[in-house]
Amino acid sequence: MLDRTKDIAVCARDWLDEFERALGQPDRAALDRLFLADCFWRDVLALSWNLQTLASRDSVVQALSVLAPKAAPATFEIAPNRAAPRWVTRAGTNNIEAIFRFETALGRGSGIVRLVPDPADGDRLKAWTLLTALEELKGFEEQLGISRPRGQTYSRDFRGPNWLDLRNASRDYADRDPVVLVVGGGQAGLAIAARLKQLQVDTLIVDRGARIGDVWRKRYHALTLHNQVQVNHMPYMPFPPNWPTYIPKDKLANWFEAYVDAMELNLWTGTEFGGGDYDETGGRWTVTLRRADGSERTMHPRHVIMATGVSGIANIPEIPTLDRFKGTLLHSSRYEDGETWAGKRAIVIGTGNSGHDIAQDLYSSGAEVTLVQRSPTLVTNIEPSAQLAYATYNEGTLEDNDLIAASMPTPLAKKTHVMLTEQSKELDKELLDGLRGVGFKLDFGEAGTGWQFKYLTRGGGYYFNVGCSNLIVEGAIKLKQFDDIESFTTDGARMKDGTTVTADLIVLSTGYKPQEYLVRKLFGDVIADRVGPIWGFGDGFELRNMYARTKQPGLWFIAGSLAQCRINSKFLALQIKAIETGMLGRKAE
Repeated sequence: MLDRTKDIAVCARDWLDEFERALGQPDRAALDRLFLADCFWRDVLALSWNLQTLASRDSVVQALSVLAPKAAPATFEIAPNRAAPRWVTRAGTNNIEAIFRFETALGRGSGIVRLVPDPADGDRLKAWTLLTALEELKGFEEQLGISRPRGQTYSRDFRGPNWLDLRNASRDYADRDPVVLVVGGGQAGLAIAARLKQLQVDTLIVDRGARIGDVWRKRYHALTLHNQVQVNHMPYMPFPPNWPTYIPKDKLANWFEAYVDAMELNLWTGTEFGGGDYDETGGRWTVTLRRADGSERTMHPRHVIMATGVSGIANIPEIPTLDRFKGTLLHSSRYEDGETWAGKRAIVIGTGNSGHDIAQDLYSSGAEVTLVQRSPTLVTNIEPSAQLAYATYNEGTLEDNDLIAASMPTPLAKKTHVMLTEQSKELDKELLDGLRGVGFKLDFGEAGTGWQFKYLTRGGGYYFNVGCSNLIVEGAIKLKQFDDIESFTTDGARMKDGTTVTADLIVLSTGYKPQEYLVRKLFGDVIADRVGPIWGFGDGFELRNMYARTKQPGLWFIAGSLAQCRINSKFLALQIKAIETGMLGRKAE
């Protein structure tokens, strides 16, 4: 029976005590009593060495019964110095949320349990959701805080190499190959390299940009991040407290340079990754790197991490008659600044974030702009609507909020985002009605799940309004539907109604191809087919082939927002360290 006068911390502690006892019992009955029939367990490496989510009491209890004897989870307790157990509402359900810690045979972990009364069992508190996440490996803890490395002591060799000498030697790789090669120097590459650095795994990042941070610096002039600064910190080095709410691209790019220096990451700029072959017997890659000076270097890392983003190759669709256009034709990835086009006429094809931002940048620079919509698009005001998904990050610690984010199973996250999308539609009603009035086609994601799941399934298809939608409603930026174009001409687009939209510039804001295209280009058909689809969910609850072992040993993928990379880089790094120490096999089962 639920005793609402009982201290909720005691309720949570009692459940954890009973859970630990039940894990040690040979039959399932004790575990059965602890979970709702419709429950979820997300395990992130702690017991299964996988990122996996199980739904229903039968599935959860069966898996725990199989995995617990080997993993030996124990010493479950309410985590000190974390948010205390509390009543919260998640996915529309009121529950007791408790952060706990525990140990396994090989590591230490953190978790979250959410308890709700079970009306079918006299309101007994049972687990609705459970997260168990590996935090560190025993004997291979990160060297942080009081465990920081000593470096040079007062008893030092005045004739030996100093810190700078050692850093240069480490970065040059003149006499060794890295254990891990990271391809891409954006937030994904820097986050995973920083995690591996703390686990003492020798890691080299390569990036084709001439300067660290060019992945952001070279994007269009007016770009700023669309989510707020408190969500976007990098591992180990939070942004200064005086930073703006929305980070400008060049400020972030410069921070990446400082981050690489401060975290002592090895990074080669101006370096093109030419692909590689894997030696199954030796467990190593043979990869080719082309340097800015034209030289080539062959290396043999044990792991290659693709950190090139959700999508790496510009999607330039075959558009009939577009080759007739004699003006300037650019993909959005090559667009830089609207000032060049002041007084000119531009067509922007595509209505995602980049298409809207480029159209607004061109208009603000004095160009005459027509935005062409190819398919229905989700539009939401950047404030407050687009920030609703990050509400938990407005209070509490980053560590707690990252754990909360990791704890939400996909079905409940979808339910949450349906609710947020409905709230956004009410908040943005005036804007959305205005867009409909000028013929803009709106959608709200699959089954109404909103922009977040558009991102997680296709990497785009939405716009955070920072003013372009208002310009479209006012008619300052013209809107056309792609289906209303009859053909392209030397000087623009001829519409089916007989009119012509003239242009000096056409920008294709048509997104990027899925990452598997890049894998096929760099590694060939056999490896691409072995790995399969990357990103999106398929039939499961986890992103496909992200942050975890793939069916191709030694090939890993990390991508996403700064928050996603911060959170999941820890888990990816722990897996590589476990493989290097013999705790874990190289290949996904």
